[in-house]
Amino acid sequence: MPAAARTAARLLLGAVMVGAGVLHLTTQREEFRAQVPAWFPVDEDLTVLGSGVVEIALGASFLALPRKRRLVGGLLAAFFVVIFPGNVAQYLEGTDAFGLDTDRKRLVRLFFQPLLVLWALYGGGWLRRRRPGDVSRRAGASTTR
Repeated sequence: MPAAARTAARLLLGAVMVGAGVLHLTTQREEFRAQVPAWFPVDEDLTVLGSGVVEIALGASFLALPRKRRLVGGLLAAFFVVIFPGNVAQYLEGTDAFGLDTDRKRLVRLFFQPLLVLWALYGGGWLRRRRPGDVSRRAGASTTR
């Protein structure tokens, strides 16, 4: 069952990322532009377009490359860490976007970013219990039971 749960987590997060990336490039572009911090040195629209392409690429990779799930899960987790300062800036600057129109809502959102990091790591197979013999199997050695 844990492998099935990890697979489900990977597939769901992959689909969510592809969907979010498409929204960056289409109907929600203005909302995403509002979330780019004022201090960020790259043009807002270029930032939104670039992050949308990255989200589509990571999401599609998570969906289509199950053998690379650890790599992609790690990259997704890193992506969520890298964009976190933008979420903090949205809170500190009081920027309204996606219904986050109060300081309380923007603050609560900050606590969801670590959950996304954990979700990516879990879906990528980074957060699994190790059974005796797992290390040697991954290293290519044979084990007997």
